[in-house]
Amino acid sequence: MRILIADDHGIVRGGLKLLIDRQPDMEVVAEAEDGVEAFERALQSRPDLCVMDVSMPRMTGLQAARELTSRRDDLRVLILSMHDNEQYLFEALRAGASGYVLKSVADRDLVEACRATMRGEPFLYPGAVRALMRDFVERARRGETPPDDPLTPREVEIVKLIAEARTTREIAGELVLSEKTVERHRTNILAKLGMRDRVELVRYAIRRGLVEP
Repeated sequence: MRILIADDHGIVRGGLKLLIDRQPDMEVVAEAEDGVEAFERALQSRPDLCVMDVSMPRMTGLQAARELTSRRDDLRVLILSMHDNEQYLFEALRAGASGYVLKSVADRDLVEACRATMRGEPFLYPGAVRALMRDFVERARRGETPPDDPLTPREVEIVKLIAEARTTREIAGELVLSEKTVERHRTNILAKLGMRDRVELVRYAIRRGLVEP
């Protein structure tokens, strides 16, 4: 089982690599310290499984998961998070992740999660299963279906950068857009979300796991 590990903390990556490489059927073939690097190295090294932190610089684990699973149907993704939070969980599943592992119990759950994921079985910690069941029951009772994401992938990128306190010029440079285009995206994002200013966008980005609080 060829595995890529992505986490912006070197100590965490080292611990995960040690844990995985101890297994006779697993090998860490690549490491990354942010989402963009994870995306690039996953395409280069062709791992079977990516284990990614939910919140990383430049591109989150959720954004990288969405991009990678759209390009490779055979790739499996596990999201690692310190947050026992329903919103992060739902975002991970929408991004195409096959499992969600809490960092606090990664030493106990990660190896099992990797094997389950490669067998085609989803891996969720007990609290996540309860959250999904509760959400399903509540939506069914109200006759609702889960809403689609109102933002495009490009708009999500811009929200993340705004929440990281990037200026319009910096965002334009990183995404290779004009400043006027960035401003137009920002206006559209605020309108879609029914928000008024950057403060509300930052709160939204934190809730979605785009940046850490």
